[in-house]
Amino acid sequence: MLLWASSFIVLKYVFVFYHPLAVLFARMVIASLCLLPLLMGGRVRWRYQAGDWRWLLAMGLAEPCLYFLFEANALTYTSASQAGVITATLPMLMAIGASLFLREKQGRQVWLGIVLSFAGVIWLSAGSRAGPGASDPVLGNALEFCAMICASGYVLIAKRLSPRYSPLAITGIQTLIGCAWFGLLLLTPWGRWPDNYHWLPSLWVLYLGAAITLGAYGLYTWAVSRIPVARAGAFINLIPVFTVLLAWLLLDERFLPWQGLAGMLVFAGVWLSQRKQA
Repeated sequence: MLLWASSFIVLKYVFVFYHPLAVLFARMVIASLCLLPLLMGGRVRWRYQAGDWRWLLAMGLAEPCLYFLFEANALTYTSASQAGVITATLPMLMAIGASLFLREKQGRQVWLGIVLSFAGVIWLSAGSRAGPGASDPVLGNALEFCAMICASGYVLIAKRLSPRYSPLAITGIQTLIGCAWFGLLLLTPWGRWPDNYHWLPSLWVLYLGAAITLGAYGLYTWAVSRIPVARAGAFINLIPVFTVLLAWLLLDERFLPWQGLAGMLVFAGVWLSQRKQA
């Protein structure tokens, strides 16, 4: 969640210098290249069964393909902090999806923890205002919500495939599908290759590919393979909290006492959702 929170700030920065499709294609290629040594070392394991290609393709289309398209466009219309707040809807979507499609039973304590952390996120976002970086926050937030629907689909499918595919295998399949998807989109009139390259934004694109696309997704897929989807989803409400903290540490934004209390409420909700029931 800490890695994912940092990606909102980094994406908002690099989109000033590079076209979103170019950034998304580059991070897919970087993640795929980072996976090559692991693939050659035999650490990527899978056990294919007939018909899995449909689930693998659907997973890749949900995320990274459609998810990143929605999120990249969302961040051109809304602020990074508001986009981070929209991620608070994902635990709810995941818990509902897990109940409907995976037959996971969620106890009242899990639901209470999700609701508590969601309340903390709403409190945290209460002071958010549209600014120069949010030209159309309503449209941007709507696009970010569409991204959350795609993310929920990815998690549910990854959970279904996790008994047969290792987290690195799932992450690798995602990056390869993403390379093909964004590479083709770059060849369309909507794509634009960079005219100039800047060293600092380029380093941040490298960070997005290695630390976020490979690292964050690999860690989360590994976590989802070992705990129920709803419990894993509760941690997503930490993203807005970490986003505020990173903005305070890295962007010298003000960190108010009420924001600290709201963050503590989010942490309390996550703790409650993970606590063993009596």
